[in-house]
Amino acid sequence: MRNGVVLFTSDRGITPAACARAAEERGFDTFYVPEHTHIPVRRSAAHPGTGDESLPDDRYLRTLDPWVALATAAAVTSTIRLGTAVSLPVESDPITLAKTIATLDHLSGGRVTIGAGFGWNTDELADHHVPAGKRRTVLREYVEAMRALWTQEEAAYDGEFVSFGPSWAFPKPVQAHVPLVIGAEAGPRTVEWIAEHADGWMTTPRTADVAASAALLHGAWAEAGRAGSPQIHLLIVSRPSPDDIALWTDAGVTDLIWGVPDAEEDTVVAHLDKVASRLP
Repeated sequence: MRNGVVLFTSDRGITPAACARAAEERGFDTFYVPEHTHIPVRRSAAHPGTGDESLPDDRYLRTLDPWVALATAAAVTSTIRLGTAVSLPVESDPITLAKTIATLDHLSGGRVTIGAGFGWNTDELADHHVPAGKRRTVLREYVEAMRALWTQEEAAYDGEFVSFGPSWAFPKPVQAHVPLVIGAEAGPRTVEWIAEHADGWMTTPRTADVAASAALLHGAWAEAGRAGSPQIHLLIVSRPSPDDIALWTDAGVTDLIWGVPDAEEDTVVAHLDKVASRLP
């Protein structure tokens, strides 16, 4: 299994560049950052963790732009992959976002992995004119449209929410296929969506039975006729035991994601040293 670190980036504490550089120096494989464009003050959407309109902490209000953050990380690293945990593609213009991601992949030498969510904060989505009941459809169209722009000499797309005529768009990503993993609870509808449109699944802090969810995903993957196996990125929420690692290996987990605090650099580096010393 690969090992990555996720920094809940904010306008305080260690910078993404410093954290990514330190993670790479300690042998981590991927550096992840989250995304929220804004948090509406008046909301009806409940946070998945708190169960109501309250937030676990104020970092949701203070997140940095993920692609700018990863660009700064790319400039000071050479091997670590650059991922999101998770980004919200439907909150950006798809043509512009395709350009941004392609540029990051181009400049980083092909190191981008997109971790994307459907969006729990439906009030946030509404400000981006994304209907809550259509968010999966919108994300599917965004993914299809961006892949067209990344792979076709003259790209075009005609959907319900995304539409543009034949167009040139460069640079193309270095990777022939930029990986997409979906961060969400792995219910039947979600694993079917992943099997049809994505490359893997990312757990959430509330995922209770990783093995059962992974089995559901593998079943949907086979049913969709997909070759190979899906990526499974597992967010670590407590110190795992050897039995946990063995269970996750058997379940097909490909990536472990270790959290780091958005604290000052010395504190984060010490935390990375501690995690690196006990990596499986």
